[in-house]
Amino acid sequence: MTGSGLAQTTGWRRVEVLAETGSTNADLVARARAGEPAGLVLVADHQTAGRGRLDRSWVAPPGSSIAVSVLVHPAGVDPRWLAWLPLLAGLAVVDALESECRLAARLKWPNDVLVPVPAAKPFEGQPAELHKVAGLLAELVPAADGASAPSVVVGAGINLTQSVDQLPVHTATSLRLAGAASTDRDGVLRAYLTALHLRYQSWLAAGGNPVAAGLDAAYRDACATLGERVRVQLPTGEPLIGLAQTVDDEGRLVLLADGVTRVLAAGDVVHLRT
Repeated sequence: MTGSGLAQTTGWRRVEVLAETGSTNADLVARARAGEPAGLVLVADHQTAGRGRLDRSWVAPPGSSIAVSVLVHPAGVDPRWLAWLPLLAGLAVVDALESECRLAARLKWPNDVLVPVPAAKPFEGQPAELHKVAGLLAELVPAADGASAPSVVVGAGINLTQSVDQLPVHTATSLRLAGAASTDRDGVLRAYLTALHLRYQSWLAAGGNPVAAGLDAAYRDACATLGERVRVQLPTGEPLIGLAQTVDDEGRLVLLADGVTRVLAAGDVVHLRT
């Protein structure tokens, strides 16, 4: 895998491949603060201090996953629509896993990517469980002058070949465990970066408006959370249990809890079994 080859075929300005780093997101945030222009992609063969949402750590054995971060500068986008960036990146992972790996990938709001994993001891009619195979983290980098539009670093971690004992929780999986048609790192990365470029450019051309870009409908179609009874742990620590009804035009989850409609901008979702 070469950075120049990936850049030429996926639409990004430059792709740099690192043997090892602490965090591709942290590296790219630092580069953005130092004036790095948009369009740079950082990929690490091994990430030793990766981070996920809610400050969770994300570490995988060398060569067993994809750690990639992309720097974008969504000038001209209304700030209320910036929350769609990690959501469209999640959709790009879904696009890649469907095209490259032949997996029926789904999304858990806001941007965890799930794939079906057959139960170890299935009974007749039992559907495959959905386990997390990828997660995303977007970080805002304010412009140095405080007046220009901010940059955003969008990071993704995709599990490729981990075994069961290499995964952090029982609800996680890897492409290999899910029976993917391909776990080739170069192929999956190329498919993701291509899909992300297409999704991002379409959203940018629409001024960030998810309806005009067709992003809202595509996200709702791919979101396994909608229609499910869920528990949402809010950033304040408050737990909410209710029915996930939809995702609004600002990417927020609309939840019916105890007869009251709540609109949530952030939270940790658990799908509850019926």
